[in-house]
Amino acid sequence: MNINIPEKYKITKPIKHDTFLINGKINSWKGEFTNVITTILSNENKDHFVIGTTPKMDEKHALKALDAANNAFSNGTGKWPTMKVYERIKCMEAFVQMMILKRNEVVKLLMWEIGKNLKDSEKEFDRTVDYIKDTIDEYKTIDRKGANFQNSSGVRAIIRRGPLGVVLCLGPYNYPLNETFALLIPAIIMGNTAIFKPAKHGVLLIAPLLEAFEKSFPPGVVNIVFGRGREIASPIMKTGKINVLALIGHSSSAISLQDLHPQKNRLRLVLGLEAKNPAIILEDADIDLTVDECISGTLSYNGQRCTALKILYVHDKVKDEFLDKFSKKIDKLKLGLPWENTLLTPLPEPLKPNYISDLIEDAKNLGAEVINNKGGEKHKNFVFPAILYPVNDKMRVYKEEQFGPVIPVISFSDVSKPIDFMAESNYGQQVSIFGKDVSVLGPIIDSLVNLVCRVNLNSACQRGPDIYPFTGRKDSAVSTLSVHDALRSFSIRTFVASKDNNLNKNILREMIDSKKSSFVRTDYYL
Repeated sequence: MNINIPEKYKITKPIKHDTFLINGKINSWKGEFTNVITTILSNENKDHFVIGTTPKMDEKHALKALDAANNAFSNGTGKWPTMKVYERIKCMEAFVQMMILKRNEVVKLLMWEIGKNLKDSEKEFDRTVDYIKDTIDEYKTIDRKGANFQNSSGVRAIIRRGPLGVVLCLGPYNYPLNETFALLIPAIIMGNTAIFKPAKHGVLLIAPLLEAFEKSFPPGVVNIVFGRGREIASPIMKTGKINVLALIGHSSSAISLQDLHPQKNRLRLVLGLEAKNPAIILEDADIDLTVDECISGTLSYNGQRCTALKILYVHDKVKDEFLDKFSKKIDKLKLGLPWENTLLTPLPEPLKPNYISDLIEDAKNLGAEVINNKGGEKHKNFVFPAILYPVNDKMRVYKEEQFGPVIPVISFSDVSKPIDFMAESNYGQQVSIFGKDVSVLGPIIDSLVNLVCRVNLNSACQRGPDIYPFTGRKDSAVSTLSVHDALRSFSIRTFVASKDNNLNKNILREMIDSKKSSFVRTDYYL
């Protein structure tokens, strides 16, 4: 494939990223490095090539980062957890202003490292900035609500939300900026301290932001280390000093890290995990609309999203029409490079094309056919989407979260079939349902809301808007992420109580007037 790279998106020489952030200082790494490869091919290179290197840090430095975070929290007495709310907000506002200056650099690295198209890379950055600003506004609202005393049964109380302690933050490769910061930002603004390790792909793009973290927050509040999970995260968890495990990724990783913690009852979990979100297409669905939504739902970022539609259930009466239109429209899609803004781009994981091919062959051996003409075609790390029909429960693609461009389709005559699939599934994040008849839709929706946490009516599954809850049942999530809910997930209700008598009233009045306490106060930040 001949590749023309616009000048402003070129990486002319490998990027040597050799710094890390521990205890408020950016330090140079002198040890081993890990190559960062891209699956985007150049004219000169016929294979995946190295676009940079990042530190391959070790247990010693992981524990240094932990000590820094632990000392900064200092059992709740540190500067950051006891800081006034408006002071923490000022730090966060300074950070986001510095972050904005790095937009072009981060967007370019998103394209090169994970193959996300230009439009979606820009959207990921801009959405993250908006998320931080919305988090600041929501934190102000929470603070205002806590700036008053309650009185019940002769006991006066001021109730606020307090931090939990030290957070280990591990983000995913498919949204290495947005979903990582959806964990990190609410965690630290609530007064926690953090150790953050970037995902295996999408690492270089964090480097331009190190200085913003260094200059915006007190020492030890945010510590950023690079390396393999087993060498960084595992020794940190074994110490038992982590109060919150914040992870978006696979449940197997979450379980293995939890198992390392010696005092699990002390560990708060904030997890975004796998999903096998189905679409249910009823006999009265608007087929043209449904086809468009299912293309977006299954193939945005090549289906590499936990919110992607990963299995389609189509009513027998509309199966032929749907598959015909769906196949033709998918076969018209273009493969392209990220800056060309095509829906289909190279898969960032070098071995993913072989995995997708294995799923397709397994399904074909068990009775499925590839319905669309181009389905499964490969060129290096490009894989053209394959529609598989009919799929059954013996096939790997029926059970596994494929996280790539392969689309299993099952027909049904009774809606209990997809509902039973969801009930038996290990996952329970979202579902999309397509139809018009409210007498049919109503009872189905009433069942679906008890199986998943979001039902999308005549639209594809998605995460946003970020003010809405993002969570899941069963193995799909622990805790809830949204602008409001994330702040709650990384904090706990705590309060000061006193018997309602003159002695305590005088003490409280004096404390408020003198502003001797950051907690006992009735003012708030506008």
